[in-house]
Amino acid sequence: MRGCVTSIWLWLLLALPTVAVAEVSLADRTLSQLLELSVDINEELRRRNVVRSANSPTGGLAEYLFVEAFGWEQANNSQKSYDARAGPTRYQIKGRRVHRRTKSRQMSAIRDPDGFEFLAAVLFDDRYQVTLAALIPADVVRARSTYIAHTNSYRFNFTDTVLSEPGVRDVTARLQAVLAR
Repeated sequence: MRGCVTSIWLWLLLALPTVAVAEVSLADRTLSQLLELSVDINEELRRRNVVRSANSPTGGLAEYLFVEAFGWEQANNSQKSYDARAGPTRYQIKGRRVHRRTKSRQMSAIRDPDGFEFLAAVLFDDRYQVTLAALIPADVVRARSTYIAHTNSYRFNFTDTVLSEPGVRDVTARLQAVLAR
């Protein structure tokens, strides 16, 4: 439990530098207090332009890291099929948090595999540290995806073997560098 308390203290110290922070024991907090803390942290991430919505920070963090790492232009939230551009090249950005309880590497639904040239995929550990990131050509994504009729989408699993496909570029270190800033 001590490690968890220390991690939260460090997270708060980093996330809310303008607030005096004392060591917080999460075990002593009510459900309401924990939810409020979660909201406050997400709002600070929004203020820093790391995330753009009130949803889980996984997708927003993935977009932020790729855009910062490569200098891409981020698309509007409502843009269909891609999340960022570099000139005429369109990037669909997906992130997955691989939790100690859920080891799945399945990316969220891909609605239009023809709407981008590259999938920019990143896997996070349960503390949002980058463990694997790659730029994957759309033809590799199409070849390795499964169509799911009831959701009218494609399922793609970002496994280690994807890195051996032609044209796939491992960019893990580049995203780790942005996260370390």
